[in-house]
Amino acid sequence: MQLTGVHVSELEDPTTYLEGGELLLTTGIPLGGTQATIEAYVERLAARGVAALGLGLGEGLDIVPPELVQACAAGKLELFAVPDGVPFLDVSRAFWDLAARSGQADLIASLGTQTALARAVMRPDALPAVVKGLAHALGGWAAYLPDDGGEATLWPASARGLLPNLREETARLNVAGAHSVATFWLHGSPVVEYPIVVERTIVGFLAIGSGRTLTKADRHIIMTVCVLLALKARQQEELTATAANLGSAVAKLVVRGHVEAARLLAVDVGVGPLPERVRVLAVQTGASEPTEASAVGLRSEEDTSFLWQALAGCRLRFREDALEYFLLDTTAAVQPHGDGTAGANADGGPWDYGEQTGEPEYRDAGLPALPAAKPRTEESAAAEIGAAWTGPLSLADVAGAAGALRRAALLASAGYLMGASGDEDSRADRWVDSLAGYTRADLLGTVAAYLRHRGHWEEAARALDVHRNSLRHRMSVAEKLLGVSLDDPDVSAHLWLALRRRGF
Repeated sequence: MQLTGVHVSELEDPTTYLEGGELLLTTGIPLGGTQATIEAYVERLAARGVAALGLGLGEGLDIVPPELVQACAAGKLELFAVPDGVPFLDVSRAFWDLAARSGQADLIASLGTQTALARAVMRPDALPAVVKGLAHALGGWAAYLPDDGGEATLWPASARGLLPNLREETARLNVAGAHSVATFWLHGSPVVEYPIVVERTIVGFLAIGSGRTLTKADRHIIMTVCVLLALKARQQEELTATAANLGSAVAKLVVRGHVEAARLLAVDVGVGPLPERVRVLAVQTGASEPTEASAVGLRSEEDTSFLWQALAGCRLRFREDALEYFLLDTTAAVQPHGDGTAGANADGGPWDYGEQTGEPEYRDAGLPALPAAKPRTEESAAAEIGAAWTGPLSLADVAGAAGALRRAALLASAGYLMGASGDEDSRADRWVDSLAGYTRADLLGTVAAYLRHRGHWEEAARALDVHRNSLRHRMSVAEKLLGVSLDDPDVSAHLWLALRRRGF
């Protein structure tokens, strides 16, 4: 039995002033002296949920009436006798002293748990350790779900069957943008979910199923974990940004030809050692989506199925002149064939969190160190940008190829990944193929006539036997298809030579 308080009353019906769970003290005045009165009094108290009745002896009654004992037994109401000479105030004080001691004990235990969790968050495997520690403290299960839908961390592993429904409910809350605590039912049990917020942005959700009513001490522990997870997420964001800046500096040194300086810096800042051979990829940055995601799905004569994996782990990258450059490791992510095309790779508190014994935490998916770009279809941002890349190069040769790569990438047709070697001819041949593949109009003949007559609309229209406005429309379609301006001398010159090679 757990008491919620002590109340003194001599009213015949004190239930109006009671909430349930109290120890009610009386000298016996409301009992009335008859069995019917006593039974009615006890029934009212039991119906209200009073936990116990204390009868003070010496003021009106010297012994406990047998009728009262029988009535309390029938109503399942605890009955106490307060001896003569013991003031009700002493009973009240004793109760609150015990309550204070109990609360202090809970607080001490809570502080010990919070200290252990704070130590756990400093470990390399901080997230599994904290989730496990929280689940232990609450006697249930706990799970952390990142906002981006990535890897979930849950303990114990036996609760992993909850993850599909838990993800659905979390996704619903995330769409709603709720920054407050939410409670919902899952498999017949209540779940409490807390958003983890960093600078007003939700970065994840902490879900808890304790199977019991959470106490004030429990909530203190949970809030501590929420703060620790938010701090860890903020720390990870800062580390990622720092690593990106350091990787960018190293990549720029390589592209500028300062390879030895790049090697030294890479080792000093933890980026290196650098790969011996790389393929340099330059991607146009016009798409609204991340550049590495937009690059996946670009059409190329080479096998690019490995590209999303290579981009996901690439730390050597930087932006410049409307392009983003990636130095892709050919010895790990990209293993070239002899012909230069890409192929498959050939190569002291309540718990001690230092010892991971017993049932392991459950992690439902593995993620790379950096956000992974996913393979995409042609109906994607890849259709909005173009890119170019070199063949496998030693680091010393990267600077010499940078100029040709830049020109090839800036002039690359939308949706295509071009080679940087022989870029003008290969790109122009690709343009001719695109024009020839258009079936709704003769774009190939239209562009050939336009270039043959040096951009004179009237002469080209007469040669094609079409109206000038029809010619303008076709040329507009051709430029959109190729992603270039046909009035650009560099474009028109190489395109005309490609057309001549095709017999125009």
